[in-house]
Amino acid sequence: MRTAILIDGAFFIKRIRHFEKHNAYNAQRISDLAFDLSLLHLSQKINGTKQHDSLYRIFFYDCAPLEKKMHNPISNLSIDFSRSDEAVFRRELHKELIKKRKLALRLGKLSDQLAHWRLKPDIMSRLLKGQIERSDITENDVVINVKQKGVDMRIALDIASITLKKQADRIVLISGDSDFVPAAKLARREGIDFILDPMWQNIPEDLFEHIDGLKSTYIRP
Repeated sequence: MRTAILIDGAFFIKRIRHFEKHNAYNAQRISDLAFDLSLLHLSQKINGTKQHDSLYRIFFYDCAPLEKKMHNPISNLSIDFSRSDEAVFRRELHKELIKKRKLALRLGKLSDQLAHWRLKPDIMSRLLKGQIERSDITENDVVINVKQKGVDMRIALDIASITLKKQADRIVLISGDSDFVPAAKLARREGIDFILDPMWQNIPEDLFEHIDGLKSTYIRP
């Protein structure tokens, strides 16, 4: 069987950082894991028989990093996000990914025009509980909030394209987002074996009816 593997990059990076905090900005490590964990999906047991599928292609979906300058609302200091650790990491990660055999990098966009500052969740919680005052908030208590555009759409379109063009027999989606359900329904109706890899994140019970299997290839923590 031919297998296509689709990786929701933002989700994948978040989970690896959860497991390996010391590798949070290690582009080489995270790109290697994206490739190696994908290949592990090619080996499986069905009815006690081990089989090895062929790889159609790995798709990694992400966005280019935020590059603009913005002023911190607390200190009013200008911050160049193109030089941030996250931007440097994202650019290096993308460079490493495109070197991988049979891996396609799909980039959406960040809606930087809607970028805004928000309080960190723990700071917001303490503020609402009256544990701190507005005057206690520092420049380190706020983070920039940006949203991805076009990533979910690209994932859904690729699932539909792979399915309708008969490019693979199995699709593995590495994600924790339930937005893929309509695309998964189409794939399954057309005979595709649809596997979800949530990287050990819990999923709702009713999600099982929309997939053919659940398998996480990262070593269980």
